[in-house]
Amino acid sequence: MSDMFDCAVIGAGPAGLSAALNLRQRGKTPCILGNTSTLLAKAERVDNYLGLPEISGQKMMEVFESHVRQAGLNIQPGRVVNILPMGDFFMLNANSQILQARTVILCGGVYRGAELPGEVQFLGQGVSYCATCDGMLYKGKKVVVWGLSESAVEEADFLASLGCQVTYVAASEPAGKHGFAFLKGRLSAVEGDMKVTGVQVGNETLACDGVFILREGVSPAQLVPGLETQNGHIQVNREMATNIPGLFAAGDCTGAPYQVAKAVGEGLTAALTAAAYLDKLNKDQGGKTNV
Repeated sequence: MSDMFDCAVIGAGPAGLSAALNLRQRGKTPCILGNTSTLLAKAERVDNYLGLPEISGQKMMEVFESHVRQAGLNIQPGRVVNILPMGDFFMLNANSQILQARTVILCGGVYRGAELPGEVQFLGQGVSYCATCDGMLYKGKKVVVWGLSESAVEEADFLASLGCQVTYVAASEPAGKHGFAFLKGRLSAVEGDMKVTGVQVGNETLACDGVFILREGVSPAQLVPGLETQNGHIQVNREMATNIPGLFAAGDCTGAPYQVAKAVGEGLTAALTAAAYLDKLNKDQGGKTNV
């Protein structure tokens, strides 16, 4: 069984780093999961963050990361594809590994991918977001990979290496030699009855047993079963708590304004609330939360 963290912080942008830093300041053991190649890192210049005038987004992220690392925290790159509430803790599927945490703070930013017709309906019945997680289920079968992320080609090659009959659908053909067929286009719907039987690519149906939709991220509602969202944003109260006990959210994922100062402040608030939740949990259980 994996180590039990006090808190899994999902996202390594301003909100996530602020949350992790403040959790560490309160003696908790946070785990940061995410990539630092955020939208902020691509900003040419930021002028409205107090104390850091006329700074590039990349430089600002470097300052934030440096502070976090000085506190003894590391950032684990990759993505989380599933979070399961288990009562007084959570199980996370991250980078094809299972992690455990007593609390979770979602700081994944704004999700910008529109769901396909049939995608949610057939989730777990032929629709997957992780090739390394579910690939063995489709050994010898026909699968479609919709390549919308940088890692999609690698995951398609992995499926082919398992013996899957892979068709890779994307806007352009990937460079190099690969063990899969390529089809230029984009998916418009997922089809099936009790499980996936095919996908629509343009005006044609491509028969398959499974489809791997490899976006850069997973929508919050798909990430955590039962999580309340509105217009794509996670619903939180003033303490940054969601409708699920032990689960908090901060930053752009909670709604506008999409500003660094708001993200950092919400990260702090979420950390304080999570720390208080952990202290109560510790008291109720009569033991320490740290491992």
